Amino acid sequence: MRGKRVLVTGATTGIGRVTAVELGRAGAEVVLVARDRQKADATLAELAAAGAPPAHALLCDLSLMSSVRALAEEVRGRFDRIDVLVNNAGAIFGSRALTAEGFERTFALNHLGYFLLTNLLLDRLPSGARIVNVASEAHRPAKVDFDDLQLERRYSAFGAYCLSKLMNLLFTFELARRVAGRGITANAAHPGPVASNFGRSNRGVFGFFFALAGPFMLTPEKGARTQIWLASSPEVAGVSGKYFAKCREKRPSPRALDEVTQKRLWDVTAGLVGLDGGNAAETRRA
Repeated sequence: MRGKRVLVTGATTGIGRVTAVELGRAGAEVVLVARDRQKADATLAELAAAGAPPAHALLCDLSLMSSVRALAEEVRGRFDRIDVLVNNAGAIFGSRALTAEGFERTFALNHLGYFLLTNLLLDRLPSGARIVNVASEAHRPAKVDFDDLQLERRYSAFGAYCLSKLMNLLFTFELARRVAGRGITANAAHPGPVASNFGRSNRGVFGFFFALAGPFMLTPEKGARTQIWLASSPEVAGVSGKYFAKCREKRPSPRALDEVTQKRLWDVTAGLVGLDGGNAAETRRA
């Protein structure tokens, strides 16, 4: 990874931190995206201790589209290119709540953040660049209802998370088609059930469940393997529009492969985040 610049979201805890540190250890110049300055500084120190090239930390709340836009502007102002974009940040929330911009927060963080940041940085991704979206096997029971995308009628924490992970796959496959002519690849990874801080910030029974399940889950080091491999391995150079688990291609649910749903979700999402024709011109289908 020497000479490569990698941007990793959610890069200060769990599999995101492992991904950033290991890619830095392999020689990449890492750009961390985090919400907390203290955690970002700790990860920068870990990268330095691992012998990585000088890294950078940018702060952003990826559940707020205004913050995502500010992040994209900062990246565009500071860096001429991004060779690998790892959309890793995500969460599950025990109760339904809206962001300050009026979006259900799981939908905003896990789907809208991926979509908007990727589109705003596309002109900084050269031919040969890789986009890695962290999805999950949790996508399998989910179904997109375009009349209730944000689960106003039937919300459950796990249902919202599953739906967001299905959206990650639908986005990945549509994106792969739209950037194919530019030599950019887009793939999705399933990390597996990972023992990290994921889910534990929730109060009550929901947070207790994640804490109780921790000893039976994968370590962050094992959970990060597939996304690190997709970001760096020559084995997948040129491979695009695929879903991987344990560093092997895996067939997603039939719903994730529905091209009509992929395109419709893209168009609806673009409208929700205010991505106009100018922003999306290079990724629009002919």
